[in-house]
Amino acid sequence: MKGLVIVGIALIVLGVIGFAYQGINYTTTEKVVDIGPLKASVEKEKRIPLPPILSGLALVGGIVMVISASRAR
Repeated sequence: MKGLVIVGIALIVLGVIGFAYQGINYTTTEKVVDIGPLKASVEKEKRIPLPPILSGLALVGGIVMVISASRAR
């Protein structure tokens, strides 16, 4: 039962973090010009959105796991 509590707490933490950040940002570097010694690149910021429903499901699932583990004792 202790493993169920740990997984439940991890889901609760991930759900709260998901609500706080709303997605994952990352930066990519792309070459624009590459002619001999002349080189130019541009950094583009991209975002992977995280739907709030997914964060809510993780949060509720974690709470249910913690409650069910505590009642099983």
